Amino acid sequence: LDVSMDTWSYFHTCLVSIWLHRFYIYSAVAFGISLWIVIQFTRTRRKVTEPGAADKLGNGCAPPQAQEVHVAGVKIFYGSQTGTAKRFAKTLAEAVTSLNLPVEIINMGDYDPEDGLAEETSSRNICVFLVATYTEGQPPESAAWFCRWLEEAANDFRVGKSFLQGLRYTVFGLGNSAYVDHYNTVGRRMDRWLWMLSASRIMTRAEGDCNVTQSRHGSIEADFEAWKTKFLTRLQLLCKGEKKPCSGKCKKEKCKSSGKRSKEGSDHEHGTSEHENTEAEELFETSGEEEAGGTDSVIDVEDLGNIMGHMKKAKVLLLEGEWLGVVHGVSHSGYHLGYFVCQFLQAKLNCLMICALSSGYKLIGSHSGVKLCRWTKSMLRGRGGCYKHTFYGIESHRCMEATPSLACANKCVFCWRHHTNPVGTEWRWKMDQPEVILQEAIEKHQNMIKQFKGVSGVKAARLEEALAVKHCALSLVGEPIMYPHINRFVRLLHQHGISTFLVTNAQFPEEIRRLEPVTQLYVSVDASTKESLRRIDRPLFKDFWQRFQDSLKALAEKQQRTVYRLTLVKAWNVDELKAYADLISLGKPDFIEVKGVTYCGESSASSLTMANVPWHGEVVSFVQELARLLPEYGIACEHEHSNCLLMAHSKFQVDGEWRTWIDYGRFQELAREYEQSGGSRTFTAAEYTARTPPWALFGARERGFDPLDVRFQRKNKARDTSGC
Repeated sequence: LDVSMDTWSYFHTCLVSIWLHRFYIYSAVAFGISLWIVIQFTRTRRKVTEPGAADKLGNGCAPPQAQEVHVAGVKIFYGSQTGTAKRFAKTLAEAVTSLNLPVEIINMGDYDPEDGLAEETSSRNICVFLVATYTEGQPPESAAWFCRWLEEAANDFRVGKSFLQGLRYTVFGLGNSAYVDHYNTVGRRMDRWLWMLSASRIMTRAEGDCNVTQSRHGSIEADFEAWKTKFLTRLQLLCKGEKKPCSGKCKKEKCKSSGKRSKEGSDHEHGTSEHENTEAEELFETSGEEEAGGTDSVIDVEDLGNIMGHMKKAKVLLLEGEWLGVVHGVSHSGYHLGYFVCQFLQAKLNCLMICALSSGYKLIGSHSGVKLCRWTKSMLRGRGGCYKHTFYGIESHRCMEATPSLACANKCVFCWRHHTNPVGTEWRWKMDQPEVILQEAIEKHQNMIKQFKGVSGVKAARLEEALAVKHCALSLVGEPIMYPHINRFVRLLHQHGISTFLVTNAQFPEEIRRLEPVTQLYVSVDASTKESLRRIDRPLFKDFWQRFQDSLKALAEKQQRTVYRLTLVKAWNVDELKAYADLISLGKPDFIEVKGVTYCGESSASSLTMANVPWHGEVVSFVQELARLLPEYGIACEHEHSNCLLMAHSKFQVDGEWRTWIDYGRFQELAREYEQSGGSRTFTAAEYTARTPPWALFGARERGFDPLDVRFQRKNKARDTSGC
């Protein structure tokens, strides 16, 4: 018993001692763990920095089979006019090959960026762009299409801003600083466009200068060699698993990336140092202003809202300063004040539109415009036409998208222009003559078509056909029917053998009544009740609902082809079937197009999101329900790609076959007879119909895609369901 008590007393004493000294014990354990971590870390660093460790990677880059591949290869793209960029590409390829990496040299003129660049987002390749700046700041001829596509993709809201996310790149521009206004503009723009599409820089853009007096290293060859050395070092770091590429947030010639990096890695990756007068600082340059996009950046007319944010301050000054100056500086008589008001409005329109021009959109005169539709480009390459090709048989590659009036009387929530185009209820601008508008529209359209010569994938026969415009979609932007000389303009189009598809927003009933025959007249029916129309179209007229109904009644009086265009917006107008049926009975259209709304990107003027875009199956269900309420109509055609269906009046179903297509030759004959007779020889829609092919019919296996073309779908990319 005594032994037992002594043992217990001993253990009790030990436990008490441990408890009293527990903080010392904790400290010892913590110190031991810390020491173990330091030893392990030191051993790891020694292994990495051992001489010959790089040799285990095969001369610094090519990893063994058992190791993860960080860089699969290098693709060198060049755009050259005199051969310098091509020569640099070959030199760089030889240097990359010495690192045991696969390398490919690509002429931009032989490359299809729409197909190829998307694949590079997951290829683990490094893309190097060597591009020269040619006359007047333009790219070399071989790189023209590559740059044009990149520019349009970067500024088109229908192309996701993360389209090139995952692509790793760097740009080396070739230029001559003697041309101050255009020095290396192509390289700078290409770098910005890639960045806007979420591609990741591995190095800041570099610029070589042909002007030996200004070149940092004495010649463009020396500039290239200096950059090449830094690129190869950066490439080796990437091969070893360096995962800190440029963030793209470069300000004042400094490239800033998140996270910490070694001094060596930072220097090689960004080519900058803390001292402004270093060699690298002068060799590499990129500015925050370029990334944000200044007033000289290129913006698609369908995305004008982006640039308008930068102009708000200027517009306020214009309104508060210049306007007040006009009012106080002139006579208060009605004539003089009215004259200066018109001059002010004209100046404002030109200012807004000119600041928003892009290579995809061409301004004509004071109030008109023309643009190359994406479906025109698609059909040039044999990738299918728009829904008008499926529904009515137009040749999309021969269609000109234009408008004689940029102004509109509505501010629709789904407007492609983000409500930045001019608005008004009457004509208030200096008027251009129809002959001038048509001539310039055709010339500008043809010039845009000619730029596709030699572009990869473009069919030569279709390119030749496209130069002869056969159709005109007067639906680009604004309200074409507001143009006071719209009838003369339409007649001129017909005299040139061009069919006319005119769209109006149903706010000008008298103009609809006075409109002479067009190939097909559209009315946008965006809602079926007064309140929903107010919410969706946000019209400027106070009597908008009466105007809307009167416009539909005026449409019913037309003898040529008429169409209701319904745009479905989930949670806004998809539950008004009975009201839609009543409106259809009012206007008695020949056809009803039902299309899901196209999401146009974020805008402070609209609360729409992707949640408001209906699925194609939902559009089909809506049309089927509507057809049950309209026994005189049937579902004729479908264009799945545009998320669009066509309902047609039963009079266009002859002997069990739909005849929704148009006999364009016959229409031109009827239009000539109408004009020659002074309007006494009228004609009806039934006189120029044509049989609808089986592939265009609703329920066909092709879902509206012409089997003569080849459907193209990007890999791992969201499908674009927008239409013209």
